[in-house]
Amino acid sequence: MADPLIRLEGIIKTFGPFTALNGVDLEVHSGEVLALLGDNGAGKSTLIKTLSGVHQPNGGQIYVEGKPVNFRSPQDAGNAGIGTVYQDLALNPLMSVTRNFFMGRELYAGIKPFGLMKMDEMDKIAHDEMVKIGIDISDPTQAVGTMSGGQRQTLAIARAIYFGAKVLILDEPTSALGQKQQMEVLKTIKKVRGYGNIAIILITHNEIHAQLVADRFVFLSLGEVIGAGKAADMDHEEIRRLMAGGAEMADLAQELDAI
Repeated sequence: MADPLIRLEGIIKTFGPFTALNGVDLEVHSGEVLALLGDNGAGKSTLIKTLSGVHQPNGGQIYVEGKPVNFRSPQDAGNAGIGTVYQDLALNPLMSVTRNFFMGRELYAGIKPFGLMKMDEMDKIAHDEMVKIGIDISDPTQAVGTMSGGQRQTLAIARAIYFGAKVLILDEPTSALGQKQQMEVLKTIKKVRGYGNIAIILITHNEIHAQLVADRFVFLSLGEVIGAGKAADMDHEEIRRLMAGGAEMADLAQELDAI
């Protein structure tokens, strides 16, 4: 297998006396979907915020394309090609699809901010980039608030890719969506995977969705990696066990019976 696009070695993150990440090793390759799974409090959010420059680790090292990096801000991570799509999507429902797509990076004719925005050119780019990953918005001037949840996810993903994401971190992208919209998002993930040059880290509580799109799994519990493997080598029961923090289902049942 080719060298990983992103590699984490021994990442430690503490908040006062609390250890959120305790020596996490992780790697992700171009053209694959890595599902990062674990229960609430496992450390998933802290890990992706560390990888995206929101938090700085207390120990360990992050490598991008084999080179050590130290992210001091989300801008540093973005400049290195790490794009994060959080659950809130950072979209303004009252603004158009195009304005949300280019938010803060608008194209101008003349000197910014005194020139005129190139709205026709931006409309075409926003439309074409979304079509590439499966959503055809006929009118990119429509307000984002009129779009479905799945279409909004696609907009946020298309924006991240267009502005240079080599690693796409998706934080619970199917959360709070209806079944049809969930399938829209999963299809989008598969299309992006098909590009072959983008690594996707999928954070989810839904093991079914992970099994549908992921190539590999990494399981976290209490800030540590407790299991990992290729999707083809792991059965549903093993995935459920590791998502429960490594506890055997019989042990959990025994605990319940004891109450």
